[in-house]
Amino acid sequence: MDQNSGKPLDGELELINRYTRSSFGEEEVYVFSVVLCDNEIDRDFERFSDDALKELEKLFVGITGIMDHNPKSQNQSARIFSCNVERVENQYCSDGREYRRLCARAYVPKSERNNELILALDSGIKKEVSVGCAVKKRICSVCGEDISLCRHIKGKKYAGKTCYAELCEPVDAYEWSFVAVPAQKAAGVIKSYVKGGEQYMNVEKKLFSGQEQLFTVDEISELAEKFQKLQSEAAQGEYYRSKLVKEVKALSAAALPELGMETLDFITDKMNISQLDELKKAFEKKAAEMLPIKPQLFKSKENVKNSNTIYQNI
Repeated sequence: MDQNSGKPLDGELELINRYTRSSFGEEEVYVFSVVLCDNEIDRDFERFSDDALKELEKLFVGITGIMDHNPKSQNQSARIFSCNVERVENQYCSDGREYRRLCARAYVPKSERNNELILALDSGIKKEVSVGCAVKKRICSVCGEDISLCRHIKGKKYAGKTCYAELCEPVDAYEWSFVAVPAQKAAGVIKSYVKGGEQYMNVEKKLFSGQEQLFTVDEISELAEKFQKLQSEAAQGEYYRSKLVKEVKALSAAALPELGMETLDFITDKMNISQLDELKKAFEKKAAEMLPIKPQLFKSKENVKNSNTIYQNI
């Protein structure tokens, strides 16, 4: 191992000692660089805006590093003492914008307990990281609206443009972790956003991670609330869908009387609400064209006028 590996650069020891209770010498700390996140679209089809990276540059200074996002004190492994957004020359994101990344300098106190970690860092075993943070806005790349409210789905293409969420206005940075598989290819990010002014943690990612997870009481309560809401929305959706199916069947008798009910059942069973609504409108239009618009006893104004004239002249 290189004896100069991990030594602080000029001026860094002073920054480190802002976080220590007693002054450490350069031989007592191991210093390393880490890419926390960038502005590339990640595996979750989300990306940080350039302005968000600049805000995170300030928020992550002083934040502790842990293992696998497990917030236990014994998992604390390092601390960031400086952060900087840098432009990587001649490198561009997949959508053509200039590539930028948030780089940090962190330290680990040299001790027998940390020897294994330092060896893992030097050997490149501990490399990938992800960050935990909260942002106010998640903007849809297709329509510019809040992606939780619009109809677009992350990862799908609309008119040849892939939908993703742009993460904007960070309000908190609470941890960064060494992980095996990060969300971002260059670093990795676990994200959350603020909804209604309160921090909204991305507990779904933990729930569907496929790994053993620890949930706080608040997270369990949030998941239970989400489940109850989904149950209610599912019941309402099923009621509305059932109503649409009945309307479609009624209209089909006038619009396409030759269409058998068994065939219609087969078609509607495979349709979602949006498709049923579209079929209903098509049947309504067809039925309006086929049914007489004027009643049989209808008289034009001209006929009525002539009729009145006749009676007046009698």
